[in-house]
Amino acid sequence: MEKSSRFGSEYIPLVSETSTRLRLLIPFSKIAWFTVSLPFLGFAFCVCWSVLYNFKEATFTHCEVYNFLPSISAAIGHYKPQSDVWKAAIAIQAHTRVLVLIMYYRHYKETVYKWAQFVAHIALAAYAIENTALVTLSFWSSHDNYALHKLSFITFLIMSLLHMSLSCMITRSCRSPAKDAVEASSFKWKWRMLFANVSSILLACYFFYRHNKYCEANVYSLFAMSEYMVVLTNMGFHMTAAWDFAGRKFLVSLKGLRII
Repeated sequence: MEKSSRFGSEYIPLVSETSTRLRLLIPFSKIAWFTVSLPFLGFAFCVCWSVLYNFKEATFTHCEVYNFLPSISAAIGHYKPQSDVWKAAIAIQAHTRVLVLIMYYRHYKETVYKWAQFVAHIALAAYAIENTALVTLSFWSSHDNYALHKLSFITFLIMSLLHMSLSCMITRSCRSPAKDAVEASSFKWKWRMLFANVSSILLACYFFYRHNKYCEANVYSLFAMSEYMVVLTNMGFHMTAAWDFAGRKFLVSLKGLRII
């Protein structure tokens, strides 16, 4: 089988080489879409269900003023079945993101300049920690363990920003220029998602401060909307993996797993 020009294939044996009859070829783009779609659909379900069936409780704050949207914490962690749906989505995507991490490790190893390999290692470590923090903040809500939830959220936010920033820097300055329009498009969307993510974080901080300072109606909902944008832009950034590895596939057979 012909190897990709971007980086070679790798074979991971699972059993003895006895049969090639049963094979499954999975485009990596589908894995990337699946990895992002799970938390997106889970997130959308949690928000919609909370608005429809837990509106009063989910939008309540200490200011006791009207709000039209719940915060992410209230939507995904305080009520059932929302918390169960969110935990299931995060648990599944955490496993598929390991495949994404492996792909980026191999990609950076083959394409990043030697002098910048340590930058790639930091980006990969940030990616792994971000995923771990997402799991812990999802499985331990602020009601279950406030200290752990808070630490996990802060860690997720910092590692997410670090990973996105370093990924953009690597793509721009630490490797050879994009070889095709797909790679160029991925690079552009990475920068757009990073800019939108940082802007959303700043807006969330502003609305959170304003809500606690003045207790105005609907301001907490504006904070919630900013939170949503932080999450959605993070998902959008991770979706660029579908472009980074366009044309790559996973071949699963009785021989093992091969990336082609």
